[in-house]
Amino acid sequence: MAGKIHLDNIDQKILSYLIKNARMPFLEIARECGISGAAIHQRVKKMEDAGIIDGSRLIVKPKALGYDVCAFVGVSLIQTSYYTEAVEVIKRIPEVVECHFVTGDYAVLLKIYCRDNDHLLDVLVNTVQKIPGVARTETLISLDQAFERQVYVKDKKTAKTSKKGTAAKEENE
Repeated sequence: MAGKIHLDNIDQKILSYLIKNARMPFLEIARECGISGAAIHQRVKKMEDAGIIDGSRLIVKPKALGYDVCAFVGVSLIQTSYYTEAVEVIKRIPEVVECHFVTGDYAVLLKIYCRDNDHLLDVLVNTVQKIPGVARTETLISLDQAFERQVYVKDKKTAKTSKKGTAAKEENE
């Protein structure tokens, strides 16, 4: 992507529909936006080419597959020079679903799903803590996920409200 592109109200409305339901037919979005299906295709393609849209995905609920433990693991490295090598090893750990290079006490923050606490212990002790360069880890177990959402995209409906009103409206939807 060369630079930021301007998203007009229709682009924002398209994104808001796709975020709510990535499988929504383009013709239905076109009807809602008052433009042709071909225009929706062109606009979505433009946003894909610009790197705003990166495919579409099914969302699999980990608990439905028996992954009852979600944990966040802060990983401290002996030296930051171990970062690239450590991330390459982390990529091969199937229980790790997210890996972030962060500021603060840790170099890396991981999100891990495991079947139970014994499985988590095994992943931590026999995998993560054995990665070359790992000095220590700290684990936070999630007791409940209050909500999950995509990044906020303004659409015509919320663009007319104040920031405070928008936040309150978003929470109620």
